[in-house]
Amino acid sequence: MTTRLVQISMKAADKSALGRFWAEALGWEVTGDTADETNVEPGGVTYPSPEAVCIDVLTVPVPKTVKNRVHLDLATTSEAHQAELVSRLRELGATPVDIGQGDVPWTVLADPEGNEFCVLEPRELYRDTGPVAAVVVDCADPRAMARFWGEAMDWNVHEVTDDVARLRSAKAVGPYLEFIRTPDAKTGLNRVHFDLRPYPGDDQAAEAARLRALGATDLDFGQGDVSWTVLTDPEGNEFCLLVPL
Repeated sequence: MTTRLVQISMKAADKSALGRFWAEALGWEVTGDTADETNVEPGGVTYPSPEAVCIDVLTVPVPKTVKNRVHLDLATTSEAHQAELVSRLRELGATPVDIGQGDVPWTVLADPEGNEFCVLEPRELYRDTGPVAAVVVDCADPRAMARFWGEAMDWNVHEVTDDVARLRSAKAVGPYLEFIRTPDAKTGLNRVHFDLRPYPGDDQAAEAARLRALGATDLDFGQGDVSWTVLTDPEGNEFCLLVPL
């Protein structure tokens, strides 16, 4: 019994507009736009698939006040591709943002709702990830996060140091999941969080119990009677355990 990262959820004032931005940014499609959520997925890939971590945008009318602890890194194949992608993203509504990164080879932007993301310079590591190179999480202890998430999901741990931990699907496709040591403390609920799914035939309640045994904690922020279970990892990052699919 195990689970997998299938999508990230973003909070937004205008979920439909933000969904359209990310669909155009990644060359993906808006596959659903209901009163509750806007779904963004790559074409030709049947959800859920290890080939991509999809995006689910939710209307949450709470303003963004601090730097996100979870963000996307986008992959590029050349310096020319990086420059072209940055230009195209700015035309779509992204804006440059200074988070104290200094003189770095990647470009830091914010989407139309202020969510930070990075357009990376070409890196061999990300040559086969697709448009999303990595889902990146700020943390205090990358080693501890690698232990938890390496057991929580069927993703392989590729690298662990005091400063960074890197995981990827056991299928060796799709983006990496990276935990980067940062000095900033977590405040409030994350605007971007993980959604996990057990595999078909697995038991959601049993999977939730297994995650609690690994160090996850239940969280009630007023979600009410829903089909998913809301938990936090050992550093307090919220995530949802969805029904098996």
